Amino acid sequence: MDKKNLKAWLYLLPAILFLGAFMVYPLIDVLIYSAEEGYNSASQTYFGVGLYNYSYVLHDPYFLQAVKNTFILVIITVPVSTGLALLISLGLNSIKKLRNLFQTIYFLPYVTNTLAVGLVFMILFKKNAYTDGLVNLTLQIFGAGPIDFIDGPYAAKMFVLCFYTVWVVLPFKILILTSALASVNQDYYNAARVDATPKWRIFTRITLPMISPMLFYLIITGFIGAFKAYSDAVALFGTDLNAAGMNTIVGYVYDMLYGDSGGFPSYASAAALILFAIVLTITCINLMISKKHVHY
Repeated sequence: MDKKNLKAWLYLLPAILFLGAFMVYPLIDVLIYSAEEGYNSASQTYFGVGLYNYSYVLHDPYFLQAVKNTFILVIITVPVSTGLALLISLGLNSIKKLRNLFQTIYFLPYVTNTLAVGLVFMILFKKNAYTDGLVNLTLQIFGAGPIDFIDGPYAAKMFVLCFYTVWVVLPFKILILTSALASVNQDYYNAARVDATPKWRIFTRITLPMISPMLFYLIITGFIGAFKAYSDAVALFGTDLNAAGMNTIVGYVYDMLYGDSGGFPSYASAAALILFAIVLTITCINLMISKKHVHY
């Protein structure tokens, strides 16, 4: 190995050690736990090695409900939040005066504690002995409601969770897309205006291709973030998400480790690896699609 390669590896060594200690080793440890059947946390013993833990998790009604909730959350919030962020970013990009003020206003929810925002949402939507909540009071003006969004029907609770998730992730996406739009070379737009190109064609032929790397970055990270959702549900429905029917896959893993039914690291590890496989598969699909539709 020559001196240049040795120097490069020395520079990479801290990162390699960090990744090995906090990513590779835990992943291997989780893989081992997931294969240990009948693992006892107290005695740290098990009676066999196999795939029983995966079978148990995949047949557990609580896990299946968590998978359903997570997929609904992903399918709804990722495209909705990305689309809204794009529309708002286009609007901000066209504003000359007070642009920085509006950008700051839209970014404020991102720097606010998610549990605090969840508490505000719960107050807005929750019915209690004294009031039906601000949202229900608004619905009554239009002759609708009241609806118990927190303790009521599943569809109402899922609506609140999706609404809250979109609200939380929207500021970051607006910031990224606003920066991407500002970086587009104005010469392309000037040339299109000279040719009297319609605005919709400018958007589809110039704007979208030029910001496509950032757009797909947000989509991929959005999928990963939505699959890891947990604190959002806790902020709205409390810690007993299984009773509320609003648990997520990450919440199921946490419950198996530390919840009322906790003390089952083997089941938690199996569920975590299933989540890892789902996220990895969807990320690979997105990356393959991006190769055909992203322009660098």
